[in-house]
Amino acid sequence: MSLIEWFYIYLFSNIITFFSSQRLFRLAGVPGWYALIPLYNIIKYLDIIKRPRWWLILCFIPVINLLMIPVIWVEFIKKFNHNTKADRVMVILTLGIYIFYISYVSKRTKLVEEISFSGFERSLGSFIFAIVIATIVHNYFLQPFVIPTGSLEKTLRVGDFLLVSKFHYGARIPSTVITLPMVHDTIPILKTRSYLKSPQLPYIRIPGFQEIKNNDIVVFNWPADTVRRFFVKEKGVIKPRDKKSNYVKRAIGIPGDTVQIKEGLVLINGKENQLPDRAKPIFTYNIKSDGGVSSNKLIELGVKGFIRKFIIKNLSQRSYEEISNYILNISNTDNNEYLVYTEDTGIPINIIRDNNIIISELIENTKEISLTFEDASKIKNSKLFDTIFRVTQEKGASNLNYFPNNKNFNWNNDHLGPIYIPKKGDRVDLDINNLPIYKKIIKDYEFNDIKILNGKIIINNEEQYTYTFKQDYYWMMGDNRYNSEDSRVWGFVPFDHVLGKPVFIWMSIDGLFSGIQNWRFRWDRIFTTIGLDGKPRSYLPHFIAFIVLWQIYVFFKRRKSKS
Repeated sequence: MSLIEWFYIYLFSNIITFFSSQRLFRLAGVPGWYALIPLYNIIKYLDIIKRPRWWLILCFIPVINLLMIPVIWVEFIKKFNHNTKADRVMVILTLGIYIFYISYVSKRTKLVEEISFSGFERSLGSFIFAIVIATIVHNYFLQPFVIPTGSLEKTLRVGDFLLVSKFHYGARIPSTVITLPMVHDTIPILKTRSYLKSPQLPYIRIPGFQEIKNNDIVVFNWPADTVRRFFVKEKGVIKPRDKKSNYVKRAIGIPGDTVQIKEGLVLINGKENQLPDRAKPIFTYNIKSDGGVSSNKLIELGVKGFIRKFIIKNLSQRSYEEISNYILNISNTDNNEYLVYTEDTGIPINIIRDNNIIISELIENTKEISLTFEDASKIKNSKLFDTIFRVTQEKGASNLNYFPNNKNFNWNNDHLGPIYIPKKGDRVDLDINNLPIYKKIIKDYEFNDIKILNGKIIINNEEQYTYTFKQDYYWMMGDNRYNSEDSRVWGFVPFDHVLGKPVFIWMSIDGLFSGIQNWRFRWDRIFTTIGLDGKPRSYLPHFIAFIVLWQIYVFFKRRKSKS
């Protein structure tokens, strides 16, 4: 819906408010025609029920108003002697239309000087107000976010709980008007949709105080809609912009940049991208050793993040259930043995011993492993293995899984571009050759009708040779380059999809998705900042010290007041 359409709805609602409330206004000693004045009529509502006028602001904040307006309706009819459960249910179910009945039909309508509230009503009011405050913080200031995948591994790890700032880049006004507060797209436990697709507010963003810079870590709504299985093309679930799946990546390219990938390395405007020192890009390497690539030797070098293979001979259902949280995959071999894949930590020795599991690690002469440049250098300098080299795809080896998913572009994971990152107001020449790069922008993000007729590009029924972009776009990539579904797969991220900037890790749990019994707190990551230079520093001791000092202060203050 456009802003004009919303304005008409608002005018219509004011007319309804006038005819339903003007008699009650007069009964309360307020001129009836006040009910016709936009905004002022809500102020008089609040005056009548003796609520602060600043509540007016809450009535116009999307999602918050879904909580506040019913509260005002209920208290308003209580002021006129309609305080039964049936009255409260009717005024909410009829979206306030029940006030007509109170004004013109009901025989028990009279002004009540003081509204009384039961203990339950006061508790409910406090709960609703807490939800209101929490929703305002969640929508406009800070939103919690948990890292679900390893695409930024080494920088942000699976199980990191983040606080995402909405105000750095400017908070978006929620487009989805009718939605459950404090949840994203799904109601927990029920696993059902938490919102109605319509009506929708137009895209509006509050001005921020910072622009996205090269290599900033950004949380955004995934342009391709809901993720089910990574790197697998499936029919997506069409969602409103603000209800699409949340993603976190690094903004490698910003508006106006030209991005290119050569031999797996990113070039920005022809120069190799210089990542911040906290960034740890991960590439795929092959390690070879005639004596076998030992996992224990890798662990001794401090190398993590690789896959281990084990052969298990006597796996029962009970022992399988015990180890299931530690394995990534399992398959049956010809010898009625089981090939088990695990992370670098393997399976705890106590579980192996307690379940009498016969297990042996499969040591291969060649091992493919994801490594940072630093870890690769450790292995190379250690002389523990024969050779190590980085694995890259050849230039020209086309892969249709990669953007722009067109056979005329021989791009792949390690060789892509050059590609221009659109900037608002910039104009590009359009032809049949480069159209696949910008087609999704023109059609899906900027809502134009586009088609090809007789080799000509037709946009909104007119032949076009150029196109002017309506907003900024970004090129997002993960640091874990070969285990990250990012702009290399689905292209540009529009600015209207940007959610916010991660600023703080408030909790970090290793093994978060492996069952609570396997949780291990990463104390060195708790209460650390994101995006700064230098080694991450935990401020957890400072926080604990503050809490202790505060409690001491409260204790002595109470003791003093009692004396």
